[in-house]
Amino acid sequence: MLIIPAVDIKNGKCVRLFQGRLDSETVFSDDPAAMAKRWENEGAEIIHVIDLDGAVEKSPKNLNSIERIIESVEAYIQVGGGIRTEKTAKMYLDLGVKRVIIGTEAIKNPNFVKDACKAFPDQIVVGIDARDGLVAIEGWTETTRIKDVDLARRFEDCGVAAINFTDIHRDGMETGPNIEATRRIAEAVSIPVVASGGVSTIEDIKKLMPLEAVGVVGVITGRALYSGSLSLKEAIEVSN
Repeated sequence: MLIIPAVDIKNGKCVRLFQGRLDSETVFSDDPAAMAKRWENEGAEIIHVIDLDGAVEKSPKNLNSIERIIESVEAYIQVGGGIRTEKTAKMYLDLGVKRVIIGTEAIKNPNFVKDACKAFPDQIVVGIDARDGLVAIEGWTETTRIKDVDLARRFEDCGVAAINFTDIHRDGMETGPNIEATRRIAEAVSIPVVASGGVSTIEDIKKLMPLEAVGVVGVITGRALYSGSLSLKEAIEVSN
């Protein structure tokens, strides 16, 4: 199972939020590229980069910071936040991003996801962020009536590289991942699933590992790494 450190960017700084609330940020670094390099040095193969301002404002807002990350590391980068058009997706991929994450538009414009999968094979990730099983969009500021499993199934046969599934209630809270919800998503589709939200200790990694059998290929973790409650090196060792 891949252990994927998160670098969330707001106003050019590396931050973590509680449950995605923009008014609850903790700044961990003024240099997101340096944080990405640290995680690479500790063994990360993939770094999960989110433009938090872009997610809310619907277009890239921290491009300079993301470009510096791309220049600083050899690990592959996946980027989300504000990717609403094929032009934006292509821009990131041309810069050297390995995969782009589409969240809100997966609800609002599913054909965009399907067209992007054809244009950029194996480079499109669908981000499914849910509260109590219902998908949230617009930087988590709006909760829909669409069930997370139903959304996942919509993209079953269109070439999505992976689904990033986040339980919003647990994101940044270090309360442990939602094992059952993650399992439910993974069992519903054949698309590889990456878990996110709530990971706080090495025990949480161990609890997620049995889900590899149903298609969970990785886990994204952020605050636990920054606070020191989880060691990236140890997590990678345990998961291999």
